[in-house]
Amino acid sequence: MPSPRPLTGLKIIEFSGIGPAPYAGQLLADLGADVVVIDRPKRGEIGLSQAVERRGKRSIVLDLKAEAGRAVAARLASWADVLIEGHRPGVMERLGLGPARLLAANPKLIYARMTGWGQHGPRALQAGHDINYLSLTGALHAMGEADRPPPPPLNLVGDFGGGSMFLITGILAALYSGRGQVVDAAIVDGVTSMMGMFHGLHAAGGWRPERQSNWLDGGVPYYRCYTCADGRFVAVGAIEAKFFAELLARLGIAPEEFGGQHDMALHPQQMARLEAEFARKSMAEWAEVFAGSDACVTPVLTYEEVADDPHMAARNALTTVNGMRHPAVAPRMGAKARAHIPEDGANTVEILEMLGMEASSLLASGAVRQA
Repeated sequence: MPSPRPLTGLKIIEFSGIGPAPYAGQLLADLGADVVVIDRPKRGEIGLSQAVERRGKRSIVLDLKAEAGRAVAARLASWADVLIEGHRPGVMERLGLGPARLLAANPKLIYARMTGWGQHGPRALQAGHDINYLSLTGALHAMGEADRPPPPPLNLVGDFGGGSMFLITGILAALYSGRGQVVDAAIVDGVTSMMGMFHGLHAAGGWRPERQSNWLDGGVPYYRCYTCADGRFVAVGAIEAKFFAELLARLGIAPEEFGGQHDMALHPQQMARLEAEFARKSMAEWAEVFAGSDACVTPVLTYEEVADDPHMAARNALTTVNGMRHPAVAPRMGAKARAHIPEDGANTVEILEMLGMEASSLLASGAVRQA
């Protein structure tokens, strides 16, 4: 039998939101935590009731503007090991659910706060989204083509990389310490941390601030994407010399004819040569040419095509839950994760009974609701 998932028995409450906080809750639920989401009576403008980030969680609907709703939330915080919230600074304090009060009632509580700008600083109370946080960290300026504005990237780097992953790191570190405490996770802090490699390269003279002038930002012929005959793309990542040699061999190009890999003066003509080469065949044809090789050349798939890729299919990278395609649990540890997605308030009565609270009177007050 598979061993239990590593976070089985961990109790988490999550105040509903969008982006990095619910994704962090999902990953912890995937690893076995019992995550109770406190949903709002009415969803926000871009909130999705069937979002993948709700996977494996339970839901209770509370009106936090009502005293009875706040009382249930406080009771849940006394039950929980971890609290996750993603509101602007001061919101939870105004609700009477700030860390000072809740840690006094539950000294072992890990109070995990997720924001874009952080709990303090001139921008702390301002609105923002992934693209704004990236812009202030230097990450956005480093992405894209040299002669165009930086493109709006998917919110993988800011929300989920600099946000969710650092929030989870803080939560797990606090749990390991065994002490109740506040985790202040800010996307600008996380992304700045992830930019450490580039600050280091710059200090050593190995990176320039101009876009598309470096070896990882499309500024070299051996690390970029190329257009194929069918308008699709291949990704080339032949950084090391032996992989670069394999790339040229599979393309049928003599190394002495192509010139030195790191000769920057030759890079423009080398890029033009590779652009012409890759334009001769379709993406699928090039995938066959490079199959099984160490040339580090792969087809650029759409997210709809991922499930049909032989490698991704072999790893069961995607699964279906509630008729929706989901990414599989990662990392893979212990027993199979719960795969349901709860409706808002689906577990309200069950959660109230777990807390020893009278469900009927609370439901009658309107401050607590069920699906």
